[in-house]
Amino acid sequence: MKEYEFTLTFALPTRDTDPQFYLDALMEAGCDDAMIGVGVSGRIALNFTRHSDSAIDAMTSALENVLSAIPNATLIESSPDLVGVSDIAAILKVSRQAVQKMVNKHIMTFPTPVHSGATQIWHLANVLAWSTTHTNHSPINHSLIEIAEASRKINLAREISDLKDVIPSQITKLFLPSDSLIELQ
Repeated sequence: MKEYEFTLTFALPTRDTDPQFYLDALMEAGCDDAMIGVGVSGRIALNFTRHSDSAIDAMTSALENVLSAIPNATLIESSPDLVGVSDIAAILKVSRQAVQKMVNKHIMTFPTPVHSGATQIWHLANVLAWSTTHTNHSPINHSLIEIAEASRKINLAREISDLKDVIPSQITKLFLPSDSLIELQ
């Protein structure tokens, strides 16, 4: 079994509920391998260090544990997933300037950002995959690559479930092949 570190952030069923109210239920549900953050009203974040055969197994079991303790909680985000220049620099152990040079120098091959503006944001899984084949920086921990891919899938599945009945077919046909396993309508 491998060790996976990730964070799950949830909106609580009611904004006024004190997150401390759920601590015992979370421990009983199997979240004893998480540090729990309760600093924001109506939110709870769990930073897991979970042992499992795969990242997706670790994360889905953690999601199931949390939702059994707090049935009406809503997943806000699974991380690590979305990253900016500073995050990439910290992970690759280089300066922010080195990351920006990398992005500019390899504009044709560097992953396309999810958001491009004053601040660019990328999916970490894409950046790590690119980095393993295009740079000679320190080797990246395979568990981080796995957890970043799993986080992206979980976040995208959450987004798709929010939009399931409202994506017109003329949009889906532009982005999903006709033989796609994802059914949105």
